[in-house]
Amino acid sequence: MDCASLAKQSLVHSYHRSFNGFAAKLTPEEAARVSKMDGVASVFPNRIFNLQTTRSWNFMDFGTDKFGPAQEEDVIVALLDTGIWPEHESFSDANFGPPPAKWKGTCKATNFTCNKKLIGARYYNSENIYDKSDIKSPRDTIGHGTHTSSTAAGRKIEGASYLGLAEGVARGGVPNARIAMYKVCWSYGCFAADILKAFDDAIADGVDIISVSLGATGVQDYFQDPIAIGSFHAMKHGILTSNAAGNSGPNPVSVSNYSPWSLTVAASTIDRKFITQVVLGNGQVFNVSLSFKFKHGIAINNFNITGNGTYTYPLIWGGDVANYTGGYGPLYGSYCLPGAVNSEKVKGKIVFCSALVDGFGILLADGVGAILTDYASSDVAFNFPLPTSAISPEDGVKVLDYIKNTVNPLATILVADTFKDVSAPLVASFSSRGPNPISPDILKPTITAPGVDILAAWSPIAPPSVYTGDKRSLYYNVISGTSMATPHASGAAAYVKAAHPDWSPAAIKSALMTTSFSMDPRQQADLEFAYGAGHINPAGAINPGLIFEADEEDYVNFLCKQGYNSTTLKLVTGDNNTCTGIVPGRGWDLNYPTMALFLEDGQEINAVFTRTVTNVGKPSTYHSFVYLSQSTIFEVTLEPSTLLFSSAGEKKSFTVKVTGPKITQQPIMSGAVVWEDGVHEVKMPLVVYNYIPRAPYGLGDHQSTDSSAKLSGGKPNFPISSKLQKSRINALRG
Repeated sequence: MDCASLAKQSLVHSYHRSFNGFAAKLTPEEAARVSKMDGVASVFPNRIFNLQTTRSWNFMDFGTDKFGPAQEEDVIVALLDTGIWPEHESFSDANFGPPPAKWKGTCKATNFTCNKKLIGARYYNSENIYDKSDIKSPRDTIGHGTHTSSTAAGRKIEGASYLGLAEGVARGGVPNARIAMYKVCWSYGCFAADILKAFDDAIADGVDIISVSLGATGVQDYFQDPIAIGSFHAMKHGILTSNAAGNSGPNPVSVSNYSPWSLTVAASTIDRKFITQVVLGNGQVFNVSLSFKFKHGIAINNFNITGNGTYTYPLIWGGDVANYTGGYGPLYGSYCLPGAVNSEKVKGKIVFCSALVDGFGILLADGVGAILTDYASSDVAFNFPLPTSAISPEDGVKVLDYIKNTVNPLATILVADTFKDVSAPLVASFSSRGPNPISPDILKPTITAPGVDILAAWSPIAPPSVYTGDKRSLYYNVISGTSMATPHASGAAAYVKAAHPDWSPAAIKSALMTTSFSMDPRQQADLEFAYGAGHINPAGAINPGLIFEADEEDYVNFLCKQGYNSTTLKLVTGDNNTCTGIVPGRGWDLNYPTMALFLEDGQEINAVFTRTVTNVGKPSTYHSFVYLSQSTIFEVTLEPSTLLFSSAGEKKSFTVKVTGPKITQQPIMSGAVVWEDGVHEVKMPLVVYNYIPRAPYGLGDHQSTDSSAKLSGGKPNFPISSKLQKSRINALRG
């Protein structure tokens, strides 16, 4: 049986609007047979991908006076997510004109209405698997897609808050832009076949920016990854894809969505923190945010049953009230797991638990509150279904000592408050780190954006806390993750697109990278592997001075050097691309706004990066400056060191030569090349490395997820030592 016959019999999706391909249900034997047929570039399983603001935009000095140019309404932001709640006030079309003429999409839905703001909606479910909570439409039952959509392009809403907390103006980066939702995620996750179909449709529908707050764990070849494939074709059609870096930090080499043609977004803090204080009966007060030094779990407590800001009840330790009749001892009782504590002893009490749990075990036992402690690192303010605070392990010892040595221990959990975090922005502990596991010479993540404690729109039928059974109905929620950072970058990219409709995806990405705010390296041990080029600066990105252009040909050139062959490229790109005459080697000449140099032990620092910049400002002369950290042991030479531009659109090339001694077990060293003309600063980060240390003990063993999902543990992932990574490094030695 030929490929077409197999596809016809078992077809799930056909990709033909923007690129060629199909998804089909095949046995392993059939899949293996198809993979060997002429004309087939790759065959990969239908893997599951995971989901990865009243203050955040103002924090970046991108206030209401900088909403963007009038043509913002012509920009269409597409989101591949869990759907959207169309009736939410964030998506009102009041005073909107008709969609732009380029829009070719549709509103494929039942019991769901699009409008002139939310102009399109589709949904996909290739496995036809639904949970009882799922709705077969683009309607959002999880909350995630509504949150990301409003963060990127939601309308300006006065008085938004999370049950009175963080009250202020909620809005997206481009509140006048259009939104198109492509629902690819359900209760069980997001399948690769659906993601690829959504890309196919979004490209054909005529969108301008694609925002994808999804990612898979582990290392995948570029053309085995549906997001990399989809974003490549989006780039060919002039569409920039903004991707989540992942929530597997602080493990090194954990970054996902690392293709050079996409914008890979890390998550960082804003200058607002939530405080939920605990007061013991003996007067001891635990200010969780201060005691954790912004590096541990912080809870958002909005419960105020007594009406005076307090919530005082008897306090017990879960280990002292274990449910022995149910087969649980003190260890499980101390973790407050469902069924592990005695409901007769817990009823009407606050329970001290030796773990970060979702609170269901205490609710099940009729407890009224929880004090949680754990060594797992997290700077996320989780929402809980009952009065809860999270404290440090050190303070946990004091609480347990109080319980053990007091006849009638009491505790008060105060209603949460906010305070200013002067250390922001810091990259969140959960945000995935680089370096790039496939192409070590391409710095990833690309950039960082606000992704911690972000307040935005919410689906009223989605659970608002970490407990999935929470039935409270809210229209705004505070959650965290690289999923929240991604739409901030998407909104910033849409803002630049509105100002410069003719700019390419590479130009927009370049503008965001070279004008980004610099992060403080003294507060971030893994430096650019945490934050890439820096923190997004939307207002500055519309006037970058110089940009680094790159098109399909440049990326094809890069892929050829990475070891791809002409046959594979043609099949995937759909063009007559060829690798003829291109010698496999390093990716140093890809016209990328950053520079990364990976070396093996004993190799000498010696590389030449070739770059070309395009002037998008007035005639000007740019002078170069090199900034190196004190720990660097290499030298940087530019040729030429001055660039003279006489007109807009003029291009100039230069080389950056990096030299130094042989290195062994050398962690990341960084610096930057900056071009200045008195008005603009065009920043190009540079990193040199050959050693990637493990995350500190106790940090890498906790894999953080978006705070809308349940708390979970995960094992560290170090693909740098995998066979795939070794083969890639060997291929790059030339």
